[in-house]
Amino acid sequence: MQCMWCESIQAEESKMTGYWELPDGSRAIEIKKIPSVSCPDCGMEYQEETLVEEIEDHMMLIDTKPLPKSLTFKELMDVPRFLKRNYFKL
Repeated sequence: MQCMWCESIQAEESKMTGYWELPDGSRAIEIKKIPSVSCPDCGMEYQEETLVEEIEDHMMLIDTKPLPKSLTFKELMDVPRFLKRNYFKL
């Protein structure tokens, strides 16, 4: 895997914890075990842009009020959606 920051081919898939603000801005939640990239050469740890978009789209399509303060990526993505896709995204 290639690091998007330093272009090293030593980057590896990893699982990280991240914090996301809910779409309504009311609070942030902890998301554990997010599929991520970790580069031993430059030290960057990040989520790919497509995954960030997937998380943000999903948050727009679910009821975020009952979400706990902390959950795993899989638990978040298993929350049922109101709509099948984000029709408001351009």
